[in-house]
Order: sequence, then C-alpha cells, then structure tokens
Amino acid sequence: MLTIHGVTRSRASRIIWLCHEIGLPFRQHPVIQAYRLPDPDAADAPLNTHSASFRKLSPGGAIPVIEDDGLVLSESYAILLYLARKHAAPLGPASPEEDALMLQWCFQAATSIEPDALTLLFLHGRGQAQSGEDQALVANAAERLIRPLRVVEDQLARHGYLVGNRFTVADIAMAETIRYAQGYGPLMEQFPAIGQWLVDAQGRPGFQKMWQARLSEPE
Repeated sequence: MLTIHGVTRSRASRIIWLCHEIGLPFRQHPVIQAYRLPDPDAADAPLNTHSASFRKLSPGGAIPVIEDDGLVLSESYAILLYLARKHAAPLGPASPEEDALMLQWCFQAATSIEPDALTLLFLHGRGQAQSGEDQALVANAAERLIRPLRVVEDQLARHGYLVGNRFTVADIAMAETIRYAQGYGPLMEQFPAIGQWLVDAQGRPGFQKMWQARLSEPE
C-alpha cells in the first residue's frame, strides 16, 4: 500500500486529494514540519522533518515523501505526476502530448506561482498584523503573480480546465498552489475564471475529504 509521509497541513495535501479523487488507499505517517515546533530536536518532540528516522528516508528533510512498491519519492509535483501516470485515468495523461502539458503546468505552478503565493499566505493569509516592510513584500509578490495568473486565467476562460477539457492532476497541482494566494482579494478579483474554477475544484468530494482531515490537525 502507498505510504505518505507528511501531515495534511503541508504539500502532502495535494497527494491526499489525488488519492481521494481516484480511490487509492494509503497509509499516512504524520511527519510535521520542524519549523512549527519550539524544539524539534527535543527528546519528546513529535516525528518531524529534523527527526533522524525521517532524515534516513528524506535526506533533505522535506515533506511529502512517498513509499510505493519499493520506490521512495519526494517533491510533491513529481509524486502527483507519478501517481497520475500509474493509477489515475482519467485524471492522468491520456497521451504523450497530455503528459507534456501536465508537466508544463506543474513547472509553471512550481516556478512562477508558488514562491510568491507562499509570500501572500505567510504574510497576509494568516491575518497577522503587517509591518511596512511586509506590506511591501505582499504588494510586490502580488504584482509578480499577475503575469503567470493571466496565463492560467486565459486557459480556464477558454477551456474550463488545464488539460484535455477535463479535470486532471494538473488542476489539482495548480489549484493547491494558487490556494496559497486565494485569500488576497486585490489580486484574485482580477481573475474571475480562476475564482470559479477554484470554487468548483474545492467543491469536489476528494478535496472536501482532504480538507476536513486537514482542519482536524493542530495548527
């Protein structure tokens, strides 16, 4: 059985959502991010990304990591694409061309959207007071996101989905990435097609099952 290492309040959410979408059973080992703990190296600390046992599995100390039939794989986008190819028709690629397009959208999410979207999440999305410097960082991150989000907006406005005119793993990857910026109204109100697509994607039973599990975890 597939084993997912990582709490649901992490990029493991993407993997768990996909598993629920396709009915793929899995075990979850709730490895928590070390930065969320006051002393991750304490003797009584929960299993975390600094734990020696986890670092044997993931030398880089990052979650999620999966184990599947002897394969140990990290990096959430790579995991999504691997599982989609192995299990997830019709969410996976139906042709080499679709496979390439799914790679394209995952690369765009990872390189052009996620870094600045995370800035919005950490400095704006959690509702904390912002210094003047943080406000500038938020404004700059939002400005940088306009161009890549316009690309996504145009695709969704014309086709409804990212690949193959159907919901696929590319939509999961992109939706979970854009979710980091979803709470920043001055940016997201510029992209109505993305907004509706997020509502539809997050209304799916697979997302809802993952989200309830996420909410049940400690913050």
